[in-house]
Amino acid sequence: MTKSLLPEAMERFLGCETPRAWIEQALAHQETLLIDHAQCEKKAASTAMSLMYRHVDRPLLLIKMSQLAREELLHFEQVVTLMQRRGVAYRHLSASRYAEGLRRQVSDKDPQRLVDILIVGALIEARSCERFARLIPHLDAELAKFYRSLVKSEGRHYEDYLMLARRYAEDDGVPEVEERIVFFTECERRLICTPDPHFRFHSGLPEAA
Repeated sequence: MTKSLLPEAMERFLGCETPRAWIEQALAHQETLLIDHAQCEKKAASTAMSLMYRHVDRPLLLIKMSQLAREELLHFEQVVTLMQRRGVAYRHLSASRYAEGLRRQVSDKDPQRLVDILIVGALIEARSCERFARLIPHLDAELAKFYRSLVKSEGRHYEDYLMLARRYAEDDGVPEVEERIVFFTECERRLICTPDPHFRFHSGLPEAA
């Protein structure tokens, strides 16, 4: 079922499949999964808005990030509504190491910085999509249906981020963008496949695994 939900290009883009140990941990901690999922949607909208404020001279980016921010905020509302129905209180959780681990590798100088941020965005969206797909066969009907509805939109976000990264690399003369994609994909693979002290939506292996 997972394979049929994910585009082949996305599977090739990601450096690894989510380990079974993370799936088992997620199923055992569904309340934390939902809370962190809500936080991820809110952060994704914030990232899109930040790019819009920073790069006002790039019309295509402005349009794509405006669309993405609206969708991510809608997803945030949907997750919180689902949590309310299940009696799960929304609360703050400490951030996982995942996004910060990727962003530490981002260049501090434009235009390379923008290209790197867009590659990281593509990886985060692709991993989110992959995790939804991996979880769906194991969830109750309501949550499975909701996550299935997110696979298409998260996949579109991944495609938009990757398209923008390649476009602006070409427009701005940023060299070796494909090598940079490979570099970040390997960084992401290590974060997914190494022990992680805290369970989150994008966390790595359980420490005991």
